[in-house]
Amino acid sequence: MICFNKPAHTARTTEYIADVFREAHASGDGKYTRLCHQYFKDMLKCRQALLVHSGTAALEMAAMLAELKPGDEVIMPSYTFCSTANAFVLQGAVPVFVDIREDTLNIDENKIEAAITDKTRAIVPVHYAGVACEMDTIKDIARRHNLLVIEDAAQAFDSFYKGKPLGCIGDMGCFSFHETKNIMSGEGGLFVTDNEELAERAEIVREKGTNRSKFFRGQVDKYTWVDKGSSYLPSDIVGAYLYSVLEIADNIQNRRKKIWEKYYLAFAEAEQSGKVRRPIIPNECTNNAHMFYLLCRSLEERSAFIARLRENGIYAPFHYIPLHSSPAGKKFCRTASPMTVTDKVSDCLVRLPLFYDLSAEQQDYVIEKSIEFWKE
Repeated sequence: MICFNKPAHTARTTEYIADVFREAHASGDGKYTRLCHQYFKDMLKCRQALLVHSGTAALEMAAMLAELKPGDEVIMPSYTFCSTANAFVLQGAVPVFVDIREDTLNIDENKIEAAITDKTRAIVPVHYAGVACEMDTIKDIARRHNLLVIEDAAQAFDSFYKGKPLGCIGDMGCFSFHETKNIMSGEGGLFVTDNEELAERAEIVREKGTNRSKFFRGQVDKYTWVDKGSSYLPSDIVGAYLYSVLEIADNIQNRRKKIWEKYYLAFAEAEQSGKVRRPIIPNECTNNAHMFYLLCRSLEERSAFIARLRENGIYAPFHYIPLHSSPAGKKFCRTASPMTVTDKVSDCLVRLPLFYDLSAEQQDYVIEKSIEFWKE
């Protein structure tokens, strides 16, 4: 069976995890967590980068830092993972769904302004497949309406918009290191901000609402509860795993991009004959090869395609069930515009296997069986 995803690791992964126990510090903010923090501060050139236990945790921190009140509204796409909305629902806010673009499958920036009310407090662009949303327009809308921009950059490691790293364009950014992501630690996430006030408060929110981080830096003689917060620190074992993978990040990215490009070229003829559509990446965006998807012509055709690949030992899943059609989405959220593109994409999109250890032979087999299906 060719799986959809396989977690990356190196010989140093187990070495660093064993070192955590030699250091006698397996809880949060140990040696490897600090190394990860410095890596991301250098890479993203941001004021604050804090490792958390999941991308969900990073979103929850952002929602807490946004100081939302019950009934406040947050604009986002419906075609995303439930954590994007759930983080704000937990604060009593109402996610407001806007349809996505046909090309990038990102939130349609031209439909955001019509969804703004006097209750709107933030816009949450989700960079689908690691391809940037139209951030200049989104930031301009946010500026004119005095709104926060919170980037869901869960899939956007090593991806850029007009030369700027995703996650660092808005007020806050949230990354995921789940094992399905380019860079992984099994579970894990990252909260980033370049805002000085948010950077200081984020430390407190992450550390159960205490100023414990200041205590460890010698800035206060004792620490205490000073704000709302929760326990978002990961174990340093997670930091050790992540740091071992970050050391080969360039190799991982180079390999993933080669796999992505090979898929893209292989399905050119199928696209030209109108049987399938390949991903579209605007000139101002970069491709971090987070995923390679195809858009089939109908739900029935996609179901048949997935079934055929499964018969041949290939696991190729579809993606999100739109949040606006989910039970919780109907209960906690509202829809600002018709979800025409969202519903169509949800019915037609399929993702092909793409991971660091995918061999050339395995990829050739996936391509061969896929093309056989389209020819039939």
